[in-house]
Amino acid sequence: MADNSQRRIAFIGAGNMARSIISGLVSNGYPADRIIAANPSQPKLDALAADFAIQSTNDNLLACQQADVIVLGVKPQLMAQVCEPLSALDLSGKLVLSIAAGVTCDSLQRYLKQAISLVRTMPNTPSLLGLGMTGLYAEASVAEADRAFAGQLMAAVGEIIWLAQESDIDQVIACAGSSPAYFFLFMEAMQQAAVKMGVTTEDARAMIQQAAIGAAAMAKQNPQWSLAELRTQVTSKGGTTAKAIETFEQQDLRASVDDAMNAAVKRAQEMAKQF
Repeated sequence: MADNSQRRIAFIGAGNMARSIISGLVSNGYPADRIIAANPSQPKLDALAADFAIQSTNDNLLACQQADVIVLGVKPQLMAQVCEPLSALDLSGKLVLSIAAGVTCDSLQRYLKQAISLVRTMPNTPSLLGLGMTGLYAEASVAEADRAFAGQLMAAVGEIIWLAQESDIDQVIACAGSSPAYFFLFMEAMQQAAVKMGVTTEDARAMIQQAAIGAAAMAKQNPQWSLAELRTQVTSKGGTTAKAIETFEQQDLRASVDDAMNAAVKRAQEMAKQF
């Protein structure tokens, strides 16, 4: 196996997440000539080659044969179909990463018809900006060097956490994978309320998105304070913020969030049974 800085990586699928990881790797100095992307359609491959000077092919099998590391970046419903021809390869000595939601390690082993060194990952869409949050799970048989490489690869697009058991990925989906949409919904509702008050759509968005960026930055830069403490610091007793928070509490915002996150976990569990 090549050392971590020289492993040849094949991306099977050239979608947004694959593009994000490739961008992060190249930006962090990973050799572009050690990366190959495979995809059935040419336009995405051409764009990747032009933007990052990586190799590209329409042949998944060829890409995997040449690779030390295989990143499966196809949609869950296509995973079995894509893995079928790859199962003819001897994948011993190669590291396989999956970035597909809902496809378990057991399913991937079954699709590839052999025991493989496998790491399952769950990134989220802010990875497109290098601000991702990815949960990773490695089976016990995965070597420490492979674990380290998988972590290095996903850290190219943001923060990472390692999971003790595969089922924890469902919680990652609820907390990080799906949660950008929760924040967008909350921001959307705030924008709509502001417009009703007479604020322009553009000004409302500018204020709300900047406040969201600032709040997230304050949370990240002050880990010594709990989120409750951070909230209290901007909530003067009897003031405007206190009144807004009181309204949220009266309408049981916490229960709605709890229900929504549990619904996400339940759906993730259902999806795993489909594949």
